[in-house]
Amino acid sequence: MNSIMIVDVAAFARLMLRNMFESLGFEVIAEADSGEEAVRNYRLYRPDIVLLDISMPGMDGLRASRKIIELDRNANIIICSALVYRDTVIQAIRAGAKDFIAKPLQKERVELSIRKVLGEASWVTADHQTDESRSAFK
Repeated sequence: MNSIMIVDVAAFARLMLRNMFESLGFEVIAEADSGEEAVRNYRLYRPDIVLLDISMPGMDGLRASRKIIELDRNANIIICSALVYRDTVIQAIRAGAKDFIAKPLQKERVELSIRKVLGEASWVTADHQTDESRSAFK
């Protein structure tokens, strides 16, 4: 089972995202409400994916992304934000994000992002097998 850390300042948003990711077959191994906590938790848990909001007090998502990449160049970071400007997306990718998703998050877009970041063959759960993995089990 793939693991994820959800980073968002809003507790309600984290709960909604937890439900979404669990329904997709992910284990939510950590949550954080700040960039500082995200970096600490990444060090401890090393999740397969980090879903990271940009707008947070203190260390924002872009700075947190850079710090996580310093710890692990191969970290799978997806940055999300309600502020979707071309420059913001470029800054997110330069900070180490492998994808950018606009808020409000839609389950189909989240699934697409996961497939992009993990690769089709790496994301296999009982309910979400890829075409490639299905054929391997025939």
